[in-house]
Amino acid sequence: MEQNTIQIPEPKLSRFLFSDTRMAWIWLALRIYVGLQWFVAGWEKFTNPAWIGSSSGTAIQGFFMGVLQKTGGAHPDVSSWYGYFISTFALHHVILFSYLVTFGEMLIGLGLIFGAFVGIAAFFGAFLNFNFLLAGTVSISPILLFIELFLILAWRNAGWLGIDRWLLPTLGVPWKPGKLFK
Repeated sequence: MEQNTIQIPEPKLSRFLFSDTRMAWIWLALRIYVGLQWFVAGWEKFTNPAWIGSSSGTAIQGFFMGVLQKTGGAHPDVSSWYGYFISTFALHHVILFSYLVTFGEMLIGLGLIFGAFVGIAAFFGAFLNFNFLLAGTVSISPILLFIELFLILAWRNAGWLGIDRWLLPTLGVPWKPGKLFK
């Protein structure tokens, strides 16, 4: 039995936004904005001994305790399942989480600023923002998350004005190896 394959063409607007290198300037501005937000947040933690150093884990432990306080009441800000994760796992590994958040924020920021693995950096930025939102802290997370979702969609040209312009053709993608692996 022969299988027919139907391909639905990508709309022109979508192709322009997410595949056309003329949009790279817009993605560059958004990348740098989001990247600076992440890098500065990570750097502030890196220079704070309550995150990295002699008292590492204290700051994030306080954050986790605040998250747990938001799980109670008639209309909790934090879902019970997320509170369960915080109380049974995260609170027992505060030093690990302290280092993961600090270095993760800085790496996400550097990846976005320099345009290296933009889609992956934006994905992990969105992952952190989702976690901050699940923890009941709003801050700038919704704005960054919104931009990061678009950067994930634009991964092919979001790093065109950056290291990805050379990195992706050299390394390739999972479905098409780059020059280095041919």
